Amino acid sequence: MSSTLTVENETDDQARKWSALQAAVEERSIGAALALFRLNGIEPILFKGAAVARNYPADKIRTSTDIDLAFSGADFDRAFQLAQGDGYKGLVLDIHREFKHLDTVDWDIIVNRSQVIKIGDTEVTVPSDEDHLRILCVHWLVDGGYFRERLWDVYYAVQNRSADFDWSVCLDQVSADRRRWIICTIGLAHHYLQLDIDQLPFTDEAKRIPGWLLRAVEREWASGLRLMPIQQFAGQPSMFFRQIKKRLPPNPITATIDVEGSFDSKFRFHYQLGSMFKRLGPSIGKFRAYFSR
Repeated sequence: MSSTLTVENETDDQARKWSALQAAVEERSIGAALALFRLNGIEPILFKGAAVARNYPADKIRTSTDIDLAFSGADFDRAFQLAQGDGYKGLVLDIHREFKHLDTVDWDIIVNRSQVIKIGDTEVTVPSDEDHLRILCVHWLVDGGYFRERLWDVYYAVQNRSADFDWSVCLDQVSADRRRWIICTIGLAHHYLQLDIDQLPFTDEAKRIPGWLLRAVEREWASGLRLMPIQQFAGQPSMFFRQIKKRLPPNPITATIDVEGSFDSKFRFHYQLGSMFKRLGPSIGKFRAYFSR
């Protein structure tokens, strides 16, 4: 028994060391990326990833595979072009035009409420805690709930929120449907991760999670297949058709978000149909771009 425990402890220790190394590399990458954008007079907002890692306890390191940066509409095209340059080789950046579908609060309002934190040796602009939680919840839902581990972002953002966290700023500046999305996501963190929500001003609503949402989340976790850009599998028939199958019918969570639907609607079919039509044009455009390279 003691031998087994020793092996497990060594494995956990190695995993922690590896995560710490990844986090250090991520810190340096963020510093390098921001330095290059700032040389060109562009200041992005960092979100997700290292921007939420500070909410995590010291013994649980949050790492990510890319760096999410949001840019103003005026700066986006130039930032996108810069990100294709030689100076950014080796940096995995996910470039966003403001917060697009992730939020409906005006970009300038989010910028004015933003805060500056230090990641490693670099000062970084991140959303206010209230705006960030709202964006995190919607981003998790856009992915159809596939990333179970990323639900911890929501868990720790709520659990370790500051004493002056303003729920009205987080919830009351978006539509009633979006407000419900956010509260349901917090409810999912309670349901699956045992987040304590008894002191929140919307406890009863957060515990009232629609059955379809629970079933969709659990089905997504059991699938073992993430929805990915289908054009990248054009030369891999097996994966191509697996991705086609995964889209039929569309994930009901993603579809509801796509068309600004209600989580409390009795039906998903009309949202799924609307999502299919909404995505059809851009998908065709991506295929054309892929095959014209």
